[in-house]
Amino acid sequence: MTGSIVVGYTATAAGADALALGVRLARAADARLHVVIVLPLEGTRSKAVAPERAYEDLLAGQARSWLEDAVTAIPAGLAHSAHVRFAESFGEGLLSAADEFGAVLLVLGAANGGALRRHRLGSVASELLHTSTVPVALAPAGLSGEADAGLPRITVATGTRPGAERLLQSAVRLAAASGAAVRLVSLMPLDVPAGLNTGAITLVQDAHVDQVLAAARDRLPAETEVEVLQAGGDSIEDAVAQLDWLPGEVVLVGSSRLAQPRRLFLGSTAAKMLRELPVPMIVVPRTGAEAGDR
Repeated sequence: MTGSIVVGYTATAAGADALALGVRLARAADARLHVVIVLPLEGTRSKAVAPERAYEDLLAGQARSWLEDAVTAIPAGLAHSAHVRFAESFGEGLLSAADEFGAVLLVLGAANGGALRRHRLGSVASELLHTSTVPVALAPAGLSGEADAGLPRITVATGTRPGAERLLQSAVRLAAASGAAVRLVSLMPLDVPAGLNTGAITLVQDAHVDQVLAAARDRLPAETEVEVLQAGGDSIEDAVAQLDWLPGEVVLVGSSRLAQPRRLFLGSTAAKMLRELPVPMIVVPRTGAEAGDR
């Protein structure tokens, strides 16, 4: 993973969580960090507000003040910059910033009202998960209160549907850049065709695990620790609840097969995982050129 990371920042607890995750990933992957506040364009503000340039300048000045406070939390030595942008929506502004800075990743915090260490999608995250052409990282609530644990391990939710190959490529790039261990969790029980008997499912599962492990070991640095697990439990939620999680760990999932080329779409499996995950999730586009190759 090379290039830059864009953090969608707000002067809220969610903004602090997003910044904490952006810092963690940028340090691990030696990427430049861009902290971005998006403000509404004049035409999108309430009609009760006078459409004067003075007000826009005042708003931008307040945003710059928030950014000055925010970047004090960024460790010395980490390349970063802070930006104020105007757009019709927060999501549109972040997508424009990602294109401007050649970002390989967009980072967001959880929506207000979520439980501690859990995810809650707001309107901005939902918009980006349907329109972004680069991976989107979602920080759970309360992440900023966690001591910096680096990036010890990357868990990859693997299956056999379209996009699995690209997901593995993204995991390999991030692991190679960060030195993190890789854990591949096979979701094969949820991907096999309906109607297969138990014996057939077991054979398909074993073959899939062997195939994924071989592909990962072939591409990762020799010193990278790799393990493969089969999903346990009767559901995605059960499988996630049964897994152990390291401080600083992240999960990579692929877009739904319904996603448009080079765009994200959070599928039902990833959405179920998100409800139970206590760690950040990175959603990777299903097809198209790898963002890290820019």
